[in-house]
Amino acid sequence: MTAEGSVAPVRYVALGDSFTIGTSVAPVERWPDQLVARVPELELAANLGVNGFTSGDVVSVELPQLPALRPELVTLLIGVNDVVQGVPETTYRRNVATILDALVREVGAGRVLVVTTPDYTVTPAGADYGDPVTQSAAIRRNNAINSELAAARGIAVVDIYDLSLRAAVDRSLVASDGLHPSGAQYSLWVELIAPAIAELVTP
Repeated sequence: MTAEGSVAPVRYVALGDSFTIGTSVAPVERWPDQLVARVPELELAANLGVNGFTSGDVVSVELPQLPALRPELVTLLIGVNDVVQGVPETTYRRNVATILDALVREVGAGRVLVVTTPDYTVTPAGADYGDPVTQSAAIRRNNAINSELAAARGIAVVDIYDLSLRAAVDRSLVASDGLHPSGAQYSLWVELIAPAIAELVTP
């Protein structure tokens, strides 16, 4: 409770890569920022996403920051740079398992949400980062891995993959760099993420 007797907000930390830090969109358009605007119970304590980060970077750089941030809820969206950088799926699986186990220890499985990776290959600049058919298949495999590992730990998953495919025909869903999601696409994500988060923070 706060001094005024109201319920203190839930401290939320977002982990991930460019899709979490919102490369090429304004801070207010990033999906974690849109999320806290939609879910009043949340307070964004930190967005630790970094452009170009892999699952291994989350393990080595982002996880160590959590204790000082005292999170009460954490989201994870990671995997696209593992695909782009050719990280073996066995390594990705091991890293995601390490991350999820650490998050369960930190806040409990009921306060963790995994968000799947969007398919960047449908964007105008997508082909600059590998063969679209090959990379799209790898993204789907990594999404299957993180969804499987989350389910095994009782962690909720929100799948935004199909929403990201709309960018193939609706360029308003692509940021000005021709690669990352726009604020409008992130808004569509939040329509799915916000209800899932609300369930996690409702007493």
